[in-house]
Amino acid sequence: MIPTEDASARKREIEEKLKQEQETLSFIRENLEKSDQLTKGMVSILSSFESRLMQLENSIIPVHKQTENLQRLQENVDKTLSCMDHVISYYHVAKDTDRIIREGPTGRLDEYLACIAKIQKAVEYFQDNNPDSPELNTVKARFEKGKELLEAEFRSLLTRYSKPVPPILILDVITVDEELEVQEEVVLEHLPESVLQDIICIAGWLVEYGRNQDFMNVYFQIRSNQLDRSIKGLKDHFRKNSASSGILYSPAVQTKRKDTPTKKAPKRPVYIPGTIRKAQNLLKQYSQHGLDGKKGGSNLTPLEGYDHDLRVKHLSDALTEKHGAASGKDDVLDIEIDSYIHCISAFVKLAQSEYALLTEIIPEHHQKKTFDSLIQEALDNLMLEGDNIVSAARRAIMRHDYSAVLTIFPILRHLKMYKSEFDSTLQGTAASTKNKLPTLITSMETIGAKALEEFADSIKNDPDKEYNMPKDGTVHELTSNAILFLQQLLDFHETAGAMLASQEVSSSASSYTSEFNKRLLSTYICKVLGNLQLNLLSKSKVYEDPALSAIFLHNNYNYILKSLEKSELIQLVTVTQKKAEGLYRELIEQQIHMYNSSWLKVIEHLTDRNMPVFQPGTKLKDKERQVIKDKFKGFNDGLEELCKIQKGWAIPDKEQRDLIRQAQKKVVSDAYRAFLQRCANISFTKNPEKYHKYRPEEVEEMIERLFDTSA
Repeated sequence: MIPTEDASARKREIEEKLKQEQETLSFIRENLEKSDQLTKGMVSILSSFESRLMQLENSIIPVHKQTENLQRLQENVDKTLSCMDHVISYYHVAKDTDRIIREGPTGRLDEYLACIAKIQKAVEYFQDNNPDSPELNTVKARFEKGKELLEAEFRSLLTRYSKPVPPILILDVITVDEELEVQEEVVLEHLPESVLQDIICIAGWLVEYGRNQDFMNVYFQIRSNQLDRSIKGLKDHFRKNSASSGILYSPAVQTKRKDTPTKKAPKRPVYIPGTIRKAQNLLKQYSQHGLDGKKGGSNLTPLEGYDHDLRVKHLSDALTEKHGAASGKDDVLDIEIDSYIHCISAFVKLAQSEYALLTEIIPEHHQKKTFDSLIQEALDNLMLEGDNIVSAARRAIMRHDYSAVLTIFPILRHLKMYKSEFDSTLQGTAASTKNKLPTLITSMETIGAKALEEFADSIKNDPDKEYNMPKDGTVHELTSNAILFLQQLLDFHETAGAMLASQEVSSSASSYTSEFNKRLLSTYICKVLGNLQLNLLSKSKVYEDPALSAIFLHNNYNYILKSLEKSELIQLVTVTQKKAEGLYRELIEQQIHMYNSSWLKVIEHLTDRNMPVFQPGTKLKDKERQVIKDKFKGFNDGLEELCKIQKGWAIPDKEQRDLIRQAQKKVVSDAYRAFLQRCANISFTKNPEKYHKYRPEEVEEMIERLFDTSA
């Protein structure tokens, strides 16, 4: 049971808490009532504000709509006025642009094109909106006038600024990439940059709005003329510098060449002016006179150890010494050949440059056709000149002047060398254009092969005329002609081989290899040498003296062998005739043996045949003494006769001449000494000096003077 005091305390505590809670509750109620009052006041305010807003909206919206309508009306008015101004401007275009159109586009192309654009828009407006308006005809006429002036400006700019490329610059272009190790591109600037941009701009406008191709015809006509003039200028440059030899470079290129420490080997062989023509001259001169200036004679020594440059120098010096000023006309032809070769190179480079220029100006789908037309005149002139060369060679061959084919070789080699670049340059042109160079090459190969074959036949069929035979048995002009001709082929062996291959019908020319061409050329050279050998054998029979005949054949065979050995001809010959060198040596030995036989009748007097048997202390009979006298006399007479005759014979090769002399001296002097030894103690005459005319040393001296007219 809870004590009474605790219960009373507990009760008081509860009552106090209850009283506090009641007070809190009263406070809350008061606050809620205040909050409700505030809420009602706010709702009242908001309701009043909403009412006022609604009133304001009802009064403002009509005003806003009215203002918006007014603004739209204002905009429509402005647009109408702008359109009216724009339309009215079309009626004033002709007047506004009259002065600029009349004065033309020169010096103010952008302003002029802007005027043309205005006129064009006016034309489009009247066509769409008022096709019957007289203003349409006016602006149309003005547009056509403006277009005509643009076309005239296009022509004027091209004509005024298109100049032929200077020959020196052309030579720089076609030689820098061949000669110099450090390649520096030479740019051909056909037109100033500002002018080029104007021309491009005009061409673009004419393509888009001009609706005709007249300007393209104007372009190719003007540029074609300049291309042709550039090539003709190069030809004139060569003619004016005809006294010079080799390639004519500009001072700039010469300086580069001098300062460049190392050079590449030239990619393309350089034609040496004068070489071919001088060789032709020598061939002609040899056929008319001997090399020593006497009819039928020759003092030509084998070209021992000469490479091509020395051989060229030998030919040039020989021609200069013999013919001097008479070679002037031939030098002109040399320049023409050299000029033609360089013009072919120039055409390719200039055509490439023209195409690069053309692609900036002419629309893509018209570029190939325009380029084809542009190059026609220059290309036709080059091909005509090439055809003239072929015709001249054909006429020369009809006159049996086979040396004319030598003119074709450097040209043909150059044409074939440039063919791939030529074809690449003309890619996309008409078939007739692309076929011009191959047709010329075929013509040259055909006439060249014909000349080669007829030359071989002429060697075989050269007539055996006594007046045409060298009196001293030296090298025949036919031999020197043939070897000289073959040596010239050596310088163009690839071209000559391809010439011969072009006439083969067994397979297509495209299947021919360099090795096949080499074998064909080797076969041809062997054929010429074979024909030469047969003809020489026939000619040797003209001589009544077998010994002179042997000397003649010996000289010619030796000349052929030495010429083959000291040049690359022997390498070509051995392609098909492995033993050619040995065969010629055998022929030479055979002729030496035949020559030695001429001394047998002299040596025969020194033999023991019919010689009496001597017994010591026995007196010779008259008949026996006469035998010895006859032997001495026969030897003396035979020796004198042979030395007198053979002294005027010739063996140009010093080595062979000394060899034959030494061999003959040994045989004759040994036999003579032996004979004198046998007769030393025999008294067969009272006047021994009458029969014993020569000492062995004197006999040797006489033999040493053989083949020497000056002794």
